[in-house]
Amino acid sequence: MDDQEFRKKYINLRVLKSAQDYIQDSGETPTAVYPIRVPEDLMYQVLKLHGPENVDKLLHEIFMHGLKVWSEAVFQTVFGSEEDLKEFIELLKHRSEEETSGSR
Repeated sequence: MDDQEFRKKYINLRVLKSAQDYIQDSGETPTAVYPIRVPEDLMYQVLKLHGPENVDKLLHEIFMHGLKVWSEAVFQTVFGSEEDLKEFIELLKHRSEEETSGSR
């Protein structure tokens, strides 16, 4: 694996780990990015029927489902299988050990 491919996989691994942490922590994060685009009638009807807090909950749930689907697609594209991921993590550990022993 060349250095450029290694960096690309490493960056994607960090993104996937961040997404996994977000999903497992029920979406607790200080970061928010706006605006998002949603069907206007969806927001209006939920707001009218259930109030603004439920609009927020609904949008967050939609985002969580989308994040899960997206992260699974990224995983398949970048790593393809659990075996490939494990091999990459071993390579990452090996490189980290080399850097640590080389800097002494």
